[in-house]
Amino acid sequence: MIDYKPFWTTLKTSDESTYTLINRYHISSSTIDKLRKNKPVTTTTLNDLCRALNCRLEEIARYVPSDDDQPL
Repeated sequence: MIDYKPFWTTLKTSDESTYTLINRYHISSSTIDKLRKNKPVTTTTLNDLCRALNCRLEEIARYVPSDDDQPL
């Protein structure tokens, strides 16, 4: 499963907030909600978040093995 816990840590240590992501960088509030709930987001969104926060992908998301993952 993809976990967005690193995003919240990165956001907290940055000069940005969910408010600035929504209003300055035009990240939708539904995307912020998806990140809160570890729901899927597009790679374009991940790219936008990395650009807005000036960080690397691993500072936004990480893979965590889970028994709830769909079978391959």
